[in-house]
Amino acid sequence: MNESNKPERELIEGRPALRVIDIQAETFQDRTDEAIPTMPDYAHRMLKARKLIDKARENSIPVIFIQEVHRPDLVDFGRELDGSEDIHCIETNPGTDIAVKEMGFLSSDYLIKKRRYSAFFGTDFEILLRGLKIDTLLLCGGLTDVCVHYTFVDGHQSDYFCRVIEDCVAGSSEEAHTASLRAMEYLQSGACRSLENVLTAMESYNPDHTDAA
Repeated sequence: MNESNKPERELIEGRPALRVIDIQAETFQDRTDEAIPTMPDYAHRMLKARKLIDKARENSIPVIFIQEVHRPDLVDFGRELDGSEDIHCIETNPGTDIAVKEMGFLSSDYLIKKRRYSAFFGTDFEILLRGLKIDTLLLCGGLTDVCVHYTFVDGHQSDYFCRVIEDCVAGSSEEAHTASLRAMEYLQSGACRSLENVLTAMESYNPDHTDAA
């Protein structure tokens, strides 16, 4: 995906964390009446994230699950329902829970709940990242053109190195997915990486290495 002539940074700079964005139980349930449009192979792409999660744990890389939740009285939706999305991720709905079985969620993993698209907005996510001394954010999950993109932008503007695993994100449509990958690559050359390359980088990661330029 990288079309820049600039030399690429290392895939992992300093200390990394894996962000698993909005892979929730409803992803793997009947989606015939889905409140949010998704590209055809959405669930399949989300399942691939399990490889990242397992590899991260094997190599002492923190796993941070991001979960979108909304109150039953809809008071925290704001302008979110003005577009193509219908009511979704109500906190009393079992489908809103993290996809524990499919993603192998553990109590030792970190969990950030959000009310808006970006994991940074109105949460303690950045406090957690500072505490973990994180430099590189590895992103998987959905939607590529919404929550992944908005979180990427806030991470970029907060001076984190951001890497999106192309095989493990999916958008509201294939067109929107591709456009968002290009937009993120525009912000950081080398931002879009393959699952295979990220797994290799995780395998060779040295947790004692903490320097990032």
